[in-house]
Amino acid sequence: MALKPEPTAPFHSVQYALRVLETVSKHGTGVTDVQIARETGLPTGHLASLLLTLRREGYVEQITDGAYVIGSSLLLLGSGAARRQALEDRLQLTLMQLRDSVDAAVYLSRYVDGEIRVTQVAAGPGTPAVNEWVDFRSAAHASAIGKCLLTQLDQNGRRDHISRHKTARLTSRTITSEKVLFSRLDSQPATVPMLDLQEYALGTVCAAVPLTAGASAGCLALSLPIEDAHRLRSAADTLNRRAAPVLLSLAL
Repeated sequence: MALKPEPTAPFHSVQYALRVLETVSKHGTGVTDVQIARETGLPTGHLASLLLTLRREGYVEQITDGAYVIGSSLLLLGSGAARRQALEDRLQLTLMQLRDSVDAAVYLSRYVDGEIRVTQVAAGPGTPAVNEWVDFRSAAHASAIGKCLLTQLDQNGRRDHISRHKTARLTSRTITSEKVLFSRLDSQPATVPMLDLQEYALGTVCAAVPLTAGASAGCLALSLPIEDAHRLRSAADTLNRRAAPVLLSLAL
């Protein structure tokens, strides 16, 4: 499976954030924003917003003289199994915050070994998860999650997936033509959320944004009942804007 070469918008922010974290970690006693800008080459305005995000996520902290040091979130990560658990806990907390922010169930999904895997979900009584009436692994052509992951594959990767998972009609809105599906995927801008308007299940609308980290395709998604469809685009835009902290957790 090969990924398309174009990085997504959040990817750029994460690359910059990793450079900032590397610089801060080199200065154990603290480093000023001026020095960080000098060592990373980032414009002061861009750096200010990045540092704000990193502080909010607990990756850096500001000490009394205004200098920055590594924050508690990174120190808690540790190594080995403890690190993996800490990352999962951190991701789940971020997803729960996103759920509350967009007032919708939120999903983290990855494309692993040729299959779609929903790895984490943040739902609740008022934000129920979608009823997986057809295995998501068999519904890439119909779900926002699946289509978002397919957009990150090259043509051979997409064809391989569809050859193993046929484009069955799940609702009257499902795209079953491989040609039409691939055309839609090709025309989808990387910075625009992928939508599912009752293609997977009647009564449910979904949106997904890509999370491409290295050689791994992933996405962040949300679902809403049809009566809340009027909120889908604004919720998807919020999801897109706040994807960077999730991608940063995946990259650490």
